Amino acid sequence: MSPFTEARMHLAVELQGAGRHPAAARWAGLDRASLLTAPYYVSLVRAAARRGLDLALLPDTFADDEPVLDAVAIAARVAPVVPGIGLVPTATVTHTEPFHLSKAIATLDIVSGGRAGWEPVVSRTPAEAALFGRKPAAPPDVLWREAADAVEVVVRLWDSWEDDAVIRDATTGRYVDREKLHYVDFTSEFFAVKGPSITPRPPQGHPLVVLRADEAHALPVAARWADVVRIAAPDLDAAGAAREQVRAAAAAAGRDPDDVTVLLDVEVHLAADAPRARADVAELDARAALEPSSVRVTGTATDLADLLGRAVRLGAADGVTFVPLVLPADLGALADQAVPLLAGRGLFRTGRSGGSLRSRFGLSRPANQFAESQS
Repeated sequence: MSPFTEARMHLAVELQGAGRHPAAARWAGLDRASLLTAPYYVSLVRAAARRGLDLALLPDTFADDEPVLDAVAIAARVAPVVPGIGLVPTATVTHTEPFHLSKAIATLDIVSGGRAGWEPVVSRTPAEAALFGRKPAAPPDVLWREAADAVEVVVRLWDSWEDDAVIRDATTGRYVDREKLHYVDFTSEFFAVKGPSITPRPPQGHPLVVLRADEAHALPVAARWADVVRIAAPDLDAAGAAREQVRAAAAAAGRDPDDVTVLLDVEVHLAADAPRARADVAELDARAALEPSSVRVTGTATDLADLLGRAVRLGAADGVTFVPLVLPADLGALADQAVPLLAGRGLFRTGRSGGSLRSRFGLSRPANQFAESQS
């Protein structure tokens, strides 16, 4: 649970392309080529970081009709030049080997100084499966069983190096103490991974695991593995019910529910007044309609702060993931207007947090399962 008071929320922001709305780039007159550049993403994450947001979530998918950049690579590019904020790229586990994912996220944690997380997602469609040609599309229960195994393999591989495995012994010429490397020996219906990793254990031990829990088959996976759970809900009452469901599932999985932070997606488009914001969204929808996928605020920064205040009072979530409809405009309004207003109302802490991303969420550094088994 958060090290801050219960009334203070964790804040994350989803950063992808021109925003969640499919007409955002055309409506805002953005140069689409600029959306596929490193400076664009550096500027977005920097805007989120300067107001002390906890997480920048970088979505990725194999199903997009638009050109997309690899989220893990974007995060690795941003990490050395934007301090202070957690970086959570999406990683699709259905068609990607967990060995490669463990190495990539461990590397991100190293280059970010302990600020890495990842959001495992599944890949559902025959078109996505055809991109790889290895296996057909599968039903949700199979996809999420595979996802659970993938996360477990990644975590085991992170632990396959003990923290003091790197010795750099110049006198003997040994860089690694091989007694402190471990085979993971994982076998399931989906994977057979011997290990160990070829990358040292990440600074956080286990980088933050972020999972969605919006569908029945995903919930037990999130309950077992997630440090942060994302939910979508049409209103705050439904969000509160979803949060309680996540907490109950975590308890049933043998975990302390307070170790799981639940973030509610809040779609956002802000303007000087509510009529202007609604008119903007009407213009966007006239180009390509987008139904809300969760709570949506179309109005002013004050409207958003009012909603979050109600969310705190109702216990609807432990924080929110802002989902801007239009980037970078909505991110600028969030950073310059909404977040200072939230801090002024005591809903969000002020200043910056040091240390690792796990410590920012009140989580201890996990012990190494293989070192423990030998002690």
